[in-house]
Amino acid sequence: MAWPMTQLLLLALVAAAWGAQPRTPGAGMDLLNVCMDAKHHKTKPGPEDKAAWPGEDGCTPWKEKACCSASTSQELHKDISLLYNFTSDHCGKMEPACKRHFIQDNCLYECSPNLGPWIREVNQSWRKERFLHVPLCKEDCQQWWEDCRTSYTCKSNWQRGWDWTSGINKCPTGTTCRTFETYFPTPAALCEGLWSHSYELSNYSRGSGRCIQMWFNPAQGNPNEEVARFYAQAMSAGALPRGLEPLLLSLALMQQLWLLG
Repeated sequence: MAWPMTQLLLLALVAAAWGAQPRTPGAGMDLLNVCMDAKHHKTKPGPEDKAAWPGEDGCTPWKEKACCSASTSQELHKDISLLYNFTSDHCGKMEPACKRHFIQDNCLYECSPNLGPWIREVNQSWRKERFLHVPLCKEDCQQWWEDCRTSYTCKSNWQRGWDWTSGINKCPTGTTCRTFETYFPTPAALCEGLWSHSYELSNYSRGSGRCIQMWFNPAQGNPNEEVARFYAQAMSAGALPRGLEPLLLSLALMQQLWLLG
């Protein structure tokens, strides 16, 4: 009975994946070098004026090919950004080592042109697209968690549920400020739960060509270009909807366990 049940699970997984709404393809639409249709994104990636780019405080890895403007990059480094009136200091001052990861996370979201394979259409007032299940390199996720475990927050999902009555995000009634480690007991809980599964913890390491790096040295090239190209080619060759690959991988592992058992 186990194998027929696995076949039924496959059908359920495929149906679930097809139920997701990928970006509507246009004529010759490319998954590479694209910007999301969101609140502050440019329509096409391109270089920014180097004189206007905010130096070491900017989203420097992307300044030669960015989906964000120099002014957007500047705002991302403020404690309360005018982009969304959002602050990570809702439970007191966040430790600098922790905040650095959130700045890098914001830069990747706003500026990267290499997230095409994971872009999904959404019906939200402030954006029409988001990315989902981006495979984040395991070192990036682990270090994010390590550097933030002793900082404080009051929520395990930062995408929704805030108190906005003051004009900026505040902890909602009934929540308590506790350490990140309380709300996010593992690196996967942080990276995958924080923004409603924008990321998923990858088993791959930096430099593998199979996972997205949150930050890199632009003088050595952009490693995320190779990653986006790999997944875009895999999707094109297999004619699979975006998001199906990790589900099929899980199914394959289940099948192997069944055969061994």
